[in-house]
Amino acid sequence: MLSFTLRRLASMIVVLLVLTASLFILQQVSPIDPVRALVGQQADKAVVDAARKRLGYDDPLPVQYFHYVENALRGNLGVSLRTGQPVTSDLASLLPASFELVLFALILAVPLGLTLGIVSAARWRGSGIFRFGLLSFAAIPQFLLGILLILLFFSHLNWLPATGRTSYVNPPTGPTGLLTIDGLLHGEPAVSLDALLHLIMPGLTLALLPAVAVGRVLRGSIIANLRADHVRVARSKGLSEWRVLVRHCLRNSAGPSLAMGGLMLGVVFQALIVVETIFAWPGIGSYVGQSIPKDDFPAIAGVTLLLGAAYVVTNTVVDLLQAAADPRIRS
Repeated sequence: MLSFTLRRLASMIVVLLVLTASLFILQQVSPIDPVRALVGQQADKAVVDAARKRLGYDDPLPVQYFHYVENALRGNLGVSLRTGQPVTSDLASLLPASFELVLFALILAVPLGLTLGIVSAARWRGSGIFRFGLLSFAAIPQFLLGILLILLFFSHLNWLPATGRTSYVNPPTGPTGLLTIDGLLHGEPAVSLDALLHLIMPGLTLALLPAVAVGRVLRGSIIANLRADHVRVARSKGLSEWRVLVRHCLRNSAGPSLAMGGLMLGVVFQALIVVETIFAWPGIGSYVGQSIPKDDFPAIAGVTLLLGAAYVVTNTVVDLLQAAADPRIRS
Protein backbone atom coordinates (compact mmCIF):
# COMPACT_ATOMS: atom_id res chain seq x y z
CA MET A 1 0.00 0.00 0.00
CA LEU A 2 2.89 2.37 0.73
CA SER A 3 4.42 2.01 -2.74
CA PHE A 4 0.98 2.44 -4.34
CA THR A 5 0.41 5.61 -2.31
CA LEU A 6 3.81 7.02 -3.31
CA ARG A 7 3.13 6.31 -6.99
CA ARG A 8 -0.22 8.07 -6.82
CA LEU A 9 1.28 11.09 -5.04
CA ALA A 10 4.04 11.31 -7.67
CA SER A 11 1.43 11.16 -10.44
CA MET A 12 -0.56 13.89 -8.71
CA ILE A 13 2.47 16.20 -8.63
CA VAL A 14 3.16 15.59 -12.33
CA VAL A 15 -0.45 16.37 -13.27
CA LEU A 16 -0.41 19.56 -11.21
CA LEU A 17 2.79 20.67 -12.96
CA VAL A 18 1.18 20.00 -16.34
CA LEU A 19 -1.83 22.05 -15.24
CA THR A 20 0.33 25.01 -14.22
CA ALA A 21 2.30 24.70 -17.46
CA SER A 22 -0.93 24.81 -19.48
CA LEU A 23 -2.12 27.93 -17.66
CA PHE A 24 1.31 29.54 -18.10
CA ILE A 25 1.26 28.87 -21.85
CA LEU A 26 -2.27 30.26 -22.15
CA GLN A 27 -1.09 33.40 -20.35
CA GLN A 28 1.77 33.78 -22.82
CA VAL A 29 -0.46 33.47 -25.90
CA SER A 30 -3.23 35.63 -24.43
CA PRO A 31 -3.68 38.94 -26.29
CA ILE A 32 -3.98 40.74 -22.95
CA ASP A 33 -0.76 42.36 -21.71
CA PRO A 34 -0.80 41.91 -17.90
CA VAL A 35 1.78 44.66 -17.43
CA ARG A 36 -0.29 47.28 -19.30
CA ALA A 37 -3.37 46.07 -17.44
CA LEU A 38 -1.60 46.85 -14.17
CA VAL A 39 0.02 50.19 -15.01
CA GLY A 40 -2.78 51.44 -17.29
CA GLN A 41 -3.31 51.50 -21.03
CA GLN A 42 -2.18 55.12 -21.29
CA ALA A 43 1.14 54.64 -19.44
CA ASP A 44 4.39 55.65 -21.14
CA LYS A 45 6.56 52.98 -22.72
CA ALA A 46 9.31 53.65 -20.20
CA VAL A 47 6.92 53.01 -17.31
CA VAL A 48 5.67 49.79 -18.97
CA ASP A 49 9.24 48.57 -19.59
CA ALA A 50 10.24 49.30 -16.00
CA ALA A 51 7.20 47.44 -14.65
CA ARG A 52 7.87 44.54 -17.01
CA LYS A 53 11.42 44.23 -15.72
CA ARG A 54 10.33 44.58 -12.08
CA LEU A 55 7.69 41.87 -12.45
CA GLY A 56 10.03 39.52 -14.31
CA TYR A 57 8.14 39.45 -17.61
CA ASP A 58 11.35 40.07 -19.55
CA ASP A 59 13.03 36.95 -18.12
CA PRO A 60 13.43 33.78 -20.22
CA LEU A 61 10.28 31.64 -20.34
CA PRO A 62 11.68 28.79 -18.17
CA VAL A 63 12.57 31.34 -15.48
CA GLN A 64 9.11 32.91 -15.73
CA TYR A 65 7.50 29.48 -15.38
CA PHE A 66 9.60 28.71 -12.32
CA HIS A 67 8.49 31.99 -10.72
CA TYR A 68 4.88 31.29 -11.75
CA VAL A 69 4.91 27.94 -9.94
CA GLU A 70 6.73 29.49 -6.98
CA ASN A 71 4.14 32.27 -6.70
CA ALA A 72 1.29 29.77 -7.01
CA LEU A 73 2.72 27.72 -4.15
CA ARG A 74 2.90 30.88 -2.06
CA GLY A 75 -0.69 31.76 -2.89
CA ASN A 76 0.21 34.65 -5.19
CA LEU A 77 -2.11 34.32 -8.19
CA GLY A 78 -1.78 37.86 -9.46
CA VAL A 79 -4.17 40.81 -9.39
CA SER A 80 -7.66 40.69 -10.84
CA LEU A 81 -8.06 43.10 -13.75
CA ARG A 82 -11.75 43.51 -12.92
CA THR A 83 -11.73 44.04 -9.15
CA GLY A 84 -8.19 45.42 -8.77
CA GLN A 85 -7.69 43.11 -5.77
CA PRO A 86 -5.31 40.14 -5.42
CA VAL A 87 -6.97 37.05 -6.86
CA THR A 88 -6.11 35.15 -3.68
CA SER A 89 -8.04 37.67 -1.59
CA ASP A 90 -11.05 37.46 -3.91
CA LEU A 91 -11.02 33.67 -3.78
CA ALA A 92 -10.61 33.61 0.00
CA SER A 93 -13.76 35.69 0.43
CA LEU A 94 -15.83 33.72 -2.10
CA LEU A 95 -14.56 30.17 -1.60
CA PRO A 96 -16.58 29.37 1.58
CA ALA A 97 -19.86 29.96 -0.28
CA SER A 98 -18.87 27.65 -3.13
CA PHE A 99 -17.43 25.06 -0.75
CA GLU A 100 -20.67 24.99 1.23
CA LEU A 101 -22.70 24.56 -1.97
CA VAL A 102 -20.49 21.75 -3.32
CA LEU A 103 -20.43 20.03 0.07
CA PHE A 104 -24.22 20.17 0.31
CA ALA A 105 -24.52 18.81 -3.25
CA LEU A 106 -22.26 15.89 -2.35
CA ILE A 107 -24.26 15.24 0.82
CA LEU A 108 -27.34 14.96 -1.41
CA ALA A 109 -25.63 12.99 -4.20
CA VAL A 110 -24.09 10.22 -2.07
CA PRO A 111 -27.31 8.86 -0.47
CA LEU A 112 -29.22 9.37 -3.73
CA GLY A 113 -26.61 7.42 -5.67
CA LEU A 114 -26.43 4.65 -3.06
CA THR A 115 -30.20 4.37 -2.91
CA LEU A 116 -30.52 4.28 -6.70
CA GLY A 117 -27.84 1.61 -7.04
CA ILE A 118 -29.04 -0.64 -4.23
CA VAL A 119 -32.78 -0.32 -4.87
CA SER A 120 -32.39 -0.85 -8.61
CA ALA A 121 -30.08 -3.85 -8.23
CA ALA A 122 -32.30 -5.48 -5.60
CA ARG A 123 -35.40 -4.77 -7.71
CA TRP A 124 -37.49 -3.70 -4.75
CA ARG A 125 -41.07 -2.65 -5.26
CA GLY A 126 -41.23 0.83 -6.76
CA SER A 127 -37.57 0.79 -7.81
CA GLY A 128 -38.49 1.24 -11.48
CA ILE A 129 -40.48 4.40 -10.78
CA PHE A 130 -37.71 5.77 -8.55
CA ARG A 131 -35.05 5.11 -11.19
CA PHE A 132 -37.19 6.54 -14.00
CA GLY A 133 -37.81 9.72 -12.01
CA LEU A 134 -34.14 10.31 -11.22
CA LEU A 135 -33.05 9.56 -14.78
CA SER A 136 -35.66 11.93 -16.16
CA PHE A 137 -34.57 14.83 -13.97
CA ALA A 138 -30.87 14.11 -14.56
CA ALA A 139 -31.44 14.20 -18.33
CA ILE A 140 -32.55 17.83 -18.13
CA PRO A 141 -29.68 20.30 -18.75
CA GLN A 142 -28.63 21.83 -15.46
CA PHE A 143 -29.38 25.41 -16.46
CA LEU A 144 -32.91 24.39 -17.45
CA LEU A 145 -33.34 22.26 -14.32
CA GLY A 146 -32.37 25.23 -12.15
CA ILE A 147 -34.91 27.46 -13.89
CA LEU A 148 -37.64 24.81 -13.55
CA LEU A 149 -36.94 24.46 -9.83
CA ILE A 150 -37.18 28.23 -9.38
CA LEU A 151 -40.48 28.35 -11.28
CA LEU A 152 -41.91 25.46 -9.24
CA PHE A 153 -40.64 25.98 -5.70
CA PHE A 154 -40.35 29.78 -5.69
CA SER A 155 -42.76 31.28 -8.20
CA HIS A 156 -45.56 28.72 -7.92
CA LEU A 157 -45.33 27.14 -4.45
CA ASN A 158 -43.32 29.85 -2.69
CA TRP A 159 -41.58 27.21 -0.56
CA LEU A 160 -37.93 28.07 -1.18
CA PRO A 161 -35.93 31.26 -1.85
CA ALA A 162 -34.81 31.66 -5.44
CA THR A 163 -31.49 33.49 -5.27
CA GLY A 164 -28.66 34.42 -2.97
CA ARG A 165 -27.09 32.69 -0.02
CA THR A 166 -29.12 34.17 2.81
CA SER A 167 -32.00 36.55 3.49
CA TYR A 168 -30.19 38.20 6.42
CA VAL A 169 -28.41 41.50 5.84
CA ASN A 170 -25.64 40.89 8.39
CA PRO A 171 -25.24 37.12 8.82
CA PRO A 172 -22.41 35.67 10.97
CA THR A 173 -19.05 35.83 9.22
CA GLY A 174 -17.07 33.17 11.05
CA PRO A 175 -15.37 31.09 12.16
CA THR A 176 -15.96 28.46 9.43
CA GLY A 177 -17.43 30.64 6.67
CA LEU A 178 -20.27 28.13 6.28
CA LEU A 179 -23.52 29.85 7.18
CA THR A 180 -25.30 26.63 8.11
CA ILE A 181 -22.66 26.00 10.78
CA ASP A 182 -21.80 29.58 11.78
CA GLY A 183 -25.44 30.33 12.55
CA LEU A 184 -25.48 27.51 15.09
CA LEU A 185 -22.11 28.51 16.56
CA HIS A 186 -23.39 32.06 17.10
CA GLY A 187 -26.62 30.84 18.67
CA GLU A 188 -28.76 31.89 15.69
CA PRO A 189 -30.46 28.72 14.40
CA ALA A 190 -32.79 30.81 12.23
CA VAL A 191 -29.76 31.89 10.17
CA SER A 192 -28.74 28.25 9.71
CA LEU A 193 -32.25 27.26 8.65
CA ASP A 194 -32.44 30.16 6.21
CA ALA A 195 -29.04 29.20 4.74
CA LEU A 196 -30.18 25.59 4.41
CA LEU A 197 -33.31 26.65 2.52
CA HIS A 198 -31.17 28.71 0.14
CA LEU A 199 -28.96 25.65 -0.47
CA ILE A 200 -31.67 23.20 -1.47
CA MET A 201 -32.39 24.24 -5.07
CA PRO A 202 -28.82 24.95 -6.26
CA GLY A 203 -27.54 21.92 -4.34
CA LEU A 204 -30.15 19.64 -5.93
CA THR A 205 -29.34 21.04 -9.37
CA LEU A 206 -25.67 20.15 -8.86
CA ALA A 207 -26.31 16.77 -7.22
CA LEU A 208 -28.74 15.00 -9.56
CA LEU A 209 -26.40 14.20 -12.45
CA PRO A 210 -23.53 12.84 -10.28
CA ALA A 211 -26.00 10.86 -8.16
CA VAL A 212 -27.51 9.14 -11.20
CA ALA A 213 -24.11 8.44 -12.77
CA VAL A 214 -22.73 6.89 -9.58
CA GLY A 215 -25.98 5.02 -8.93
CA ARG A 216 -26.03 3.42 -12.37
CA VAL A 217 -22.41 2.27 -12.08
CA LEU A 218 -23.10 0.93 -8.58
CA ARG A 219 -26.17 -0.91 -9.84
CA GLY A 220 -24.18 -2.64 -12.59
CA SER A 221 -21.42 -3.65 -10.17
CA ILE A 222 -23.89 -5.02 -7.61
CA ILE A 223 -25.74 -7.06 -10.25
CA ALA A 224 -22.43 -8.55 -11.41
CA ASN A 225 -21.43 -9.39 -7.84
CA LEU A 226 -24.81 -10.95 -7.06
CA ARG A 227 -23.98 -13.62 -9.66
CA ALA A 228 -20.57 -14.39 -8.14
CA ASP A 229 -19.75 -17.74 -6.49
CA HIS A 230 -19.17 -16.29 -3.02
CA VAL A 231 -22.67 -14.81 -3.07
CA ARG A 232 -24.16 -18.19 -3.93
CA VAL A 233 -22.29 -19.67 -0.99
CA ALA A 234 -23.60 -16.92 1.31
CA ARG A 235 -27.16 -17.58 0.15
CA SER A 236 -26.73 -21.31 0.68
CA LYS A 237 -25.88 -20.57 4.33
CA GLY A 238 -29.32 -19.05 4.74
CA LEU A 239 -28.31 -15.39 4.90
CA SER A 240 -31.04 -12.90 4.07
CA GLU A 241 -30.86 -11.05 0.75
CA TRP A 242 -30.21 -7.76 2.57
CA ARG A 243 -27.22 -9.19 4.48
CA VAL A 244 -25.86 -10.75 1.30
CA LEU A 245 -26.18 -7.40 -0.46
CA VAL A 246 -24.59 -5.30 2.28
CA ARG A 247 -21.89 -7.67 3.59
CA HIS A 248 -20.84 -9.51 0.42
CA CYS A 249 -21.62 -7.23 -2.52
CA LEU A 250 -21.45 -3.59 -1.53
CA ARG A 251 -17.73 -3.39 -0.72
CA ASN A 252 -16.75 -5.33 -3.85
CA SER A 253 -18.91 -2.96 -5.89
CA ALA A 254 -17.47 0.21 -4.38
CA GLY A 255 -14.40 0.52 -6.65
CA PRO A 256 -16.12 1.50 -9.93
CA SER A 257 -18.54 3.74 -8.04
CA LEU A 258 -15.71 5.60 -6.32
CA ALA A 259 -13.97 6.07 -9.68
CA MET A 260 -17.15 7.47 -11.21
CA GLY A 261 -17.63 9.72 -8.18
CA GLY A 262 -14.16 11.19 -8.70
CA LEU A 263 -14.93 11.86 -12.36
CA MET A 264 -18.30 13.39 -11.52
CA LEU A 265 -16.60 15.91 -9.24
CA GLY A 266 -15.23 17.51 -12.39
CA VAL A 267 -18.80 17.77 -13.70
CA VAL A 268 -19.82 19.49 -10.46
CA PHE A 269 -16.96 22.01 -10.80
CA GLN A 270 -17.87 22.62 -14.43
CA ALA A 271 -21.54 23.21 -13.58
CA LEU A 272 -20.66 25.51 -10.69
CA ILE A 273 -20.39 28.54 -12.98
CA VAL A 274 -23.83 27.97 -14.51
CA VAL A 275 -25.59 27.07 -11.26
CA GLU A 276 -24.12 29.96 -9.26
CA THR A 277 -25.06 32.38 -12.04
CA ILE A 278 -28.67 31.12 -12.20
CA PHE A 279 -29.16 31.28 -8.44
CA ALA A 280 -27.04 34.45 -7.93
CA TRP A 281 -24.84 32.49 -5.54
CA PRO A 282 -21.88 34.61 -4.33
CA GLY A 283 -19.12 32.08 -5.00
CA ILE A 284 -16.16 31.49 -7.27
CA GLY A 285 -18.45 30.29 -10.07
CA SER A 286 -20.14 33.68 -10.27
CA TYR A 287 -16.71 35.30 -9.88
CA VAL A 288 -15.25 33.59 -12.93
CA GLY A 289 -18.52 34.05 -14.84
CA GLN A 290 -18.20 37.82 -14.35
CA SER A 291 -14.48 37.74 -15.17
CA ILE A 292 -14.78 36.03 -18.56
CA PRO A 293 -16.54 38.94 -20.38
CA LYS A 294 -13.93 41.32 -18.93
CA ASP A 295 -10.98 39.21 -20.18
CA ASP A 296 -9.76 39.00 -16.60
CA PHE A 297 -7.19 36.27 -17.21
CA PRO A 298 -5.56 36.28 -13.72
CA ALA A 299 -8.96 35.66 -12.12
CA ILE A 300 -9.90 32.95 -14.65
CA ALA A 301 -6.51 31.26 -14.26
CA GLY A 302 -6.70 31.46 -10.47
CA VAL A 303 -10.11 29.75 -10.34
CA THR A 304 -8.99 27.17 -12.92
CA LEU A 305 -5.88 26.37 -10.93
CA LEU A 306 -7.84 26.10 -7.68
CA LEU A 307 -10.55 23.83 -9.09
CA GLY A 308 -8.03 21.80 -11.10
CA ALA A 309 -5.89 21.20 -8.04
CA ALA A 310 -8.97 20.23 -6.00
CA TYR A 311 -10.03 17.79 -8.75
CA VAL A 312 -6.60 16.17 -9.00
CA VAL A 313 -6.20 15.84 -5.22
CA THR A 314 -9.71 14.43 -4.83
CA ASN A 315 -9.14 11.81 -7.53
CA THR A 316 -5.88 10.81 -5.86
CA VAL A 317 -7.79 10.27 -2.63
CA VAL A 318 -10.39 8.27 -4.59
CA ASP A 319 -7.63 6.05 -6.00
CA LEU A 320 -6.35 5.39 -2.48
CA LEU A 321 -9.88 4.59 -1.27
CA GLN A 322 -10.33 2.20 -4.19
CA ALA A 323 -7.11 0.43 -3.26
CA ALA A 324 -8.28 0.16 0.34
CA ALA A 325 -11.63 -1.27 -0.76
CA ASP A 326 -10.13 -3.68 -3.31
CA PRO A 327 -6.51 -4.75 -2.59
CA ARG A 328 -6.22 -6.18 -6.13
CA ILE A 329 -5.97 -2.63 -7.49
CA ARG A 330 -2.62 -2.08 -5.74
CA SER A 331 -0.89 -4.49 -8.07
